[in-house]
Formats: sequence, structure tokens, C-alpha cells
Amino acid sequence: MALNFQNSETLPVRRVLLVVLLVASLAMVTVYAREGEDGPLHAVQNAVGAAVSPLKFAGASVAAGAGAAGEGLRDAAADESTLSALRERNAELTEQLAQDEELRQENERLRGLLELKDTYALDGVAARVIGRSANAYSQTVTIDAGEAAGVDTGLTVMGAGGVVGQVIATTQNTATVRLLTDPSSGAAALIQSSRAEGVVRGSLDGLLYLENIDADVVVNVDDLVVTSGLGGSYTRGLLIGRVVKVEGSVGDATRRIVVSPNGTADVLEEVLVVTNAAAGEAAGGTQ
Repeated sequence: MALNFQNSETLPVRRVLLVVLLVASLAMVTVYAREGEDGPLHAVQNAVGAAVSPLKFAGASVAAGAGAAGEGLRDAAADESTLSALRERNAELTEQLAQDEELRQENERLRGLLELKDTYALDGVAARVIGRSANAYSQTVTIDAGEAAGVDTGLTVMGAGGVVGQVIATTQNTATVRLLTDPSSGAAALIQSSRAEGVVRGSLDGLLYLENIDADVVVNVDDLVVTSGLGGSYTRGLLIGRVVKVEGSVGDATRRIVVSPNGTADVLEEVLVVTNAAAGEAAGGTQ
């Protein structure tokens, strides 16, 4: 067992020092309380406080820096996750906007067909173009309406601007349309202002030419050309196009009259197949 030996002579000295320190402390507290802000004890306190304050600020800065670094790391992880979510949301919104724009444009085109039906008092079947020929010698399109929808060969087909072609073949649910721009097509037509009759034919260059017009007939740019209904190939009185160029003058038997087409294979998306020819004749019968 360890023994603890103490010098008995040091105990009275320690007691005396303790009493002296207590008395001195009480005296300093009394002086501090009674002196003003400019007293010596206050001056010492202020000096000591000024000396240690940079250490306090340094500690606070280090702590703040460590906290900021930790928050920065957490924010970096959170930002990457947020950015990923935002990118996905942006992609979704972009796709939705594209779909909305497609629907808007389709609605405008269908509204144009509906206005066409109302203008000419036509009955018809609206259809989408689902196929196109890639051969310049065969300007045709395939539509998604056929015999089941009342589509038959020989029926006139219209785009939003007017006549674009004629049905030449059908299946139960599809039909093939030969466009007016096809080199082998031909539609009996007349110039609306003068009532001069001729034939509109397609060509390899994709233009429409008005042929068989008497040489002495005056033809002007912007004259409207409509179907005449002769031969029963096309519904009467429907707009084919507008004269855009006349090569030659009156009396020239070789003059060429160019007519703007209402639609070509690469731009058609929806069409109207006219099923009621009598309505079209009544509407186009104005002289």
C-alpha cells in the first residue's frame, strides 16, 4: 500500500496565501464596481479583450468555413441530382411542345378541309396520307381510307387548297390517289373568268399545264382554273389552281400556260375524298 506523506510546515503558509488572495479579490471587485468606465481595471479588461478577440474571430471563421464546405459538398450532390431531374423534365416538356405543335398544325389543316367542304357544300371522307411514290413518273399517294369508308375509284380528291388528284385504286382500308402533277394525269378544266375550256395536265417537272385553249382566248396571270366536269372524271366547279405564267401571246398556238398546283406528293398530309358529286356540281355552277 502506497503511503502519502505531507510536510506539516507548508499547511499554515497555504492557508495564509488563500486568505490573502480572497481579500485581494474582494478588494478588486469593490474597486471595479465603484470606478467608472475609464478606471484602471476597466482599461486592463478592455486591453485583454482586444488581445484575444482575433483568436475568437479566427476560430469562428474556421468553424464557418468548415460548415460552408460541408454545406457546399451537400449542395453539390443536391445540385447534380436537381440538374438531372431538370434535364429530364426539360426533355419531357420539349417533346410535349413538339407534339402540341404537330396537333395544332394538323388541326389547322383539317379546319381548312372542313372550310372547303362548307364552301363547296360537299360530302366527303377525310383521310391521312400514309404513303408516297418516290418515282417522278408516278406521282401518287396512299391514303388510310378505302372501300369500308365509302371510297371508290374515280372519286375526286382535294387538299386544303383545292383539287389534288383522283382515286385510281382501292382496298378495304386504303386507296391510291393519282395526283394532278402526275405526267399521265389529265383533268377537264376551264378558265373561270372567260369560261374557256381546256385540259390540265401534269408533267415530269411537277408543274401543271393548261392545254387545248383556243389561241385567241385572252389568258392572264392570276386567272382561276376550275374543273369543268366534262367526261365525268372530276367533280365540276372545284378549284384546280391559278395561272402563274403565260409563255406566248394571244394568237400563238404554241403558247404555254402554267398553273400552280394545289398540292404535291411531298407536302400532302390530309386530304378529302369527295363522295357527293352532285353537291360539287351545284356549288360550282356559278357563271
